[in-house]
Amino acid sequence: MQKQMLRSPALILASTSRYRRELLERLQLSFDVASPDVDETALEGETAAQTSLRLAVAKAVALSASFPDALLIGSDQVALLDGVQLGKPGTHERAVTQLQAMRGRTIEFHTAVALHNAATGATQTHTDITRVTMRDCDDATIERYLLKEQPYDCAGSAKTEGLGIALIAAIESTDPAAIIGLPLIALIDMLHHEGVDIL
Repeated sequence: MQKQMLRSPALILASTSRYRRELLERLQLSFDVASPDVDETALEGETAAQTSLRLAVAKAVALSASFPDALLIGSDQVALLDGVQLGKPGTHERAVTQLQAMRGRTIEFHTAVALHNAATGATQTHTDITRVTMRDCDDATIERYLLKEQPYDCAGSAKTEGLGIALIAAIESTDPAAIIGLPLIALIDMLHHEGVDIL
């Protein structure tokens, strides 16, 4: 369903991720979507929490000149295993490697959200940490999963909202939306602070 833009202020999701768009649609707010031009490469010595937060803010702020009166939502997610950041695999081969490394292990997903008021310059931020423990799956199971769902655009190579849940033994989180890519509980508080009430 096509969303109509809000007037005074407009609400802009600074992301082309269909997962984040679907999550934001749950709040039944009118919003538009725009693509921020942001280099998502982690900086040397940067922690997963720092990377996700920096990129969430950068995405929101990057569009402020194009939408000077808007509330801009930026979000980013970084998966962390043994101190190493896991990005989106992009290919089948990289997804196999990620899932093999993750099996039987617990991975931290750092999901940051930023709400930037382009008119006032104020930015609110929050980072949610979700701990996901994977089942000890064999190679054949990993291969079958990847061929069925092809989650090559997901950090960690598994969609918890889809068949990827079959690879997972446990999830520890304060916000079930965060693992999909947008911490809605924190975002609702941020919107309320800007005078946007959901109910």
